[in-house]
Amino acid sequence: MIETTAAIPKDDIQRPESEPLVTHTYVSGQEDREHFPWYNPHGWSLRTKLLVGIFSIAAIIGIIVGAVEGSKTRRYPDYSPLQYRLVDRYKGEAFFERFGYFSDEDPTSGFVRYVNQSTALDQNLTYATTDSAILRVDSTTLNTSDGRNSVRIESKATYDDGLFIFDILHTPYGCGTWPALWLTDGSNWPFNGEIDVLEATNNGTNGNAVTLHTTPGCSMDVRRKETGDSIYTTCDNSTNGNAGCGVRGPSLTYGEEMNANGGGIYALEIRPAGIRAWFFPRDSIPADLTEESITPDPSAWGTALADFPNTSCDIPSHFKNQSIIANIDLCGDYGGRDDVYTDQFACPGNCTDFVARNPKNFTQAYWEFGGFWVYSSV
Repeated sequence: MIETTAAIPKDDIQRPESEPLVTHTYVSGQEDREHFPWYNPHGWSLRTKLLVGIFSIAAIIGIIVGAVEGSKTRRYPDYSPLQYRLVDRYKGEAFFERFGYFSDEDPTSGFVRYVNQSTALDQNLTYATTDSAILRVDSTTLNTSDGRNSVRIESKATYDDGLFIFDILHTPYGCGTWPALWLTDGSNWPFNGEIDVLEATNNGTNGNAVTLHTTPGCSMDVRRKETGDSIYTTCDNSTNGNAGCGVRGPSLTYGEEMNANGGGIYALEIRPAGIRAWFFPRDSIPADLTEESITPDPSAWGTALADFPNTSCDIPSHFKNQSIIANIDLCGDYGGRDDVYTDQFACPGNCTDFVARNPKNFTQAYWEFGGFWVYSSV
């Protein structure tokens, strides 16, 4: 026998009192978003979502850039000691034999005539003894019409790197002067860089500025270890009127004050890790720089006067084929500028007029070198 059950209408089904009736109400647009808290993206408008996305991307980029820049400011190259050997010596009566005499028109618009070797010898503007070599400005001719005679010498040997020792007994100074001891590739400037080991103008009382000049892509806005004062951090010659990135030392590093102390030694190290320069007054020269038989060790010299690390500057690509140059320019694009000649040093009248009419002003305008030594890493 088959039993059957009558169908019970749905509306007549009894629900337990513990099971409430659930109803759903659907809304759209602004009404729907109002049902979510502010921090729930489901309730954001498209415009809000786009703005949050843009801000999030910007924040991520900022964090990445900040981390990179922060890491850069903390980085510092490995200046581990190198083993050096002597490769070139510029000293004694043969000092000038290893130099050529530049006698073209001054590329920096100075009121100067750079003379050739025979003229320099005839006028006693260059000469050497067993103890020193001297380069000087003509201090006898009155009323020069197209520039005062002077000297610029350039080493025949060129260098990509190395350790350079410059023994300096006397630096030139006096109103109208713009002397320098520097390294560059004169035929490929500024592409192969420039290193000013010593450079000053006029009375030279501001001390020496060690300076680099390069093409774009060399910056010193990084961690550095130096005792001097940074002037600019961008080395690019097309910025700041070709000021380069310089480091200035105290007044005793140049001019009359340095001369009165018997001069001193400048040491320049060029290596892939960076470029550094030290200055040692005559009474505090390290022992490894007093005897040629002793190999110099920069790691024992303490903090450099100027430090140009490779953190944001590829040293080998910016500096190559460098000649050693010593010269004494007069007036020119830098030394004769009003803000330098007149404002900084209170020199009289017009620079070119002063240089032309006052030969006795140049009795102290001479370099005297005890010698140069160049070492190469082994």
